[in-house]
Amino acid sequence: MSWKKLALAGLLAIALSLSLSLGLTTRVTAQVETAPSVIRHPIPGSDFPISQAVEIPADATLVYLSGQVPAIINESADTGTIAAFGNTETQTLSVLGKIQDILTDLDLTMGDVVKMQAFLVGDPEMAGTMDFSGFMAGYTQFFGTEEQPNLPSRSAMQVAGLVNPGWLVEIEVVALRQ
Repeated sequence: MSWKKLALAGLLAIALSLSLSLGLTTRVTAQVETAPSVIRHPIPGSDFPISQAVEIPADATLVYLSGQVPAIINESADTGTIAAFGNTETQTLSVLGKIQDILTDLDLTMGDVVKMQAFLVGDPEMAGTMDFSGFMAGYTQFFGTEEQPNLPSRSAMQVAGLVNPGWLVEIEVVALRQ
């Protein structure tokens, strides 16, 4: 084989290699640029401030926060009483504030929350029924606002009790890191 043919074969090999390399890079870049984002599906025909479903991209990282409970607001009250922690609305605000602080420490926001479970204890002042209105009054200060419109999928349930008899609210969330 002449040196010209060897040189030509080498140049062709380099050109083919570069072509494949550039083509592969373009495809990978296109996939990254068109990666799906979070899709929040509202409840049809409803303005209720939760998502019916939330779809997340496969390459996202889920961050699971342990259940959070309210802080004491009345130091002089017995710590095993509702008086120490406040009513359902007050406890909801306290718990969501704690969650917000934890998310901030993790470089996340309430807008990154995709799933929430709220455990509510029946309020003795409401004949043992959970105070869902009080819960919603606190919840809607963090979700579905003009500043933070993202809504998680959510379950809220009445439970027989929590570890401390003064607690009416415990909330756990899953947030998405993209």
